[in-house]
Amino acid sequence: MAHQTGITIKSNRELKLMLEAGQIIARAKAKLAAATVPGVATRDLDAIAEDEIRQSGAIPSFKGYKAGGVIPFPGTICVSINDEIVHGIPSKRKLNEGEIISIDVGAIYHGLHADSAFTIGVGEVSDEAQRLMDATRESLDRGIAKIRAGARIGDISSAVQTYAEGLGYGVVRQYVGHGIGFEMHEDPQVPNYGHPGRGPLIRKGMALAIEPMLNIGGWETRQLDDGWTVSTADGTLSAHFEDTIAITEDGPTVTTRLVSTS
Repeated sequence: MAHQTGITIKSNRELKLMLEAGQIIARAKAKLAAATVPGVATRDLDAIAEDEIRQSGAIPSFKGYKAGGVIPFPGTICVSINDEIVHGIPSKRKLNEGEIISIDVGAIYHGLHADSAFTIGVGEVSDEAQRLMDATRESLDRGIAKIRAGARIGDISSAVQTYAEGLGYGVVRQYVGHGIGFEMHEDPQVPNYGHPGRGPLIRKGMALAIEPMLNIGGWETRQLDDGWTVSTADGTLSAHFEDTIAITEDGPTVTTRLVSTS
């Protein structure tokens, strides 16, 4: 459930902390991408992420998270493989050549959250899988392009849905993007489907986590017996990309993509 909140970013200090939280996640994502190779166990990826987050002075957002599952979430990252959409639990399972894996990771830095996800191929993947990943990443970018103070949440939702469904993909409806700030999940919800010009007003000082999840088949989902992992109902491949965006005086800023310091 989302928490009812007002504007998250009320000062330059809060903006700076949110930006740093995002960069901690960006660095963790880079290390995770480099380590995603055939034969690696998903719990080893989890350890890489936790080490990077804690060494940066932050706390993993997901570890011990209690909403939604029969048990508190046990990992630092969610690792969802092939037909799994979200919330996969890290384990001793090793990745195989040709699989795709969605990795979702969050961090809390001095009270402020960042949340991001990406899908990557393990070694060489099929053309079909690569097209799915490329389309999901592009749908995220198209949603982000609609973010501005004065726009509506539906503008984001429509941009994602129109692009994805135009390519024939199923847009997951049960799980959506969200506001983010001093809580990981805040209002407003940001669906990946909807109508332009509708929904909550986007205002300066908000922060949003935009996260399209696209399936090769239908949009329907099913939850596995572990109480967390969600997969496609029809067993088809799924991909997931997410970024945290702060709406500042200078416009939207994507906090969770690595900024070069050179």
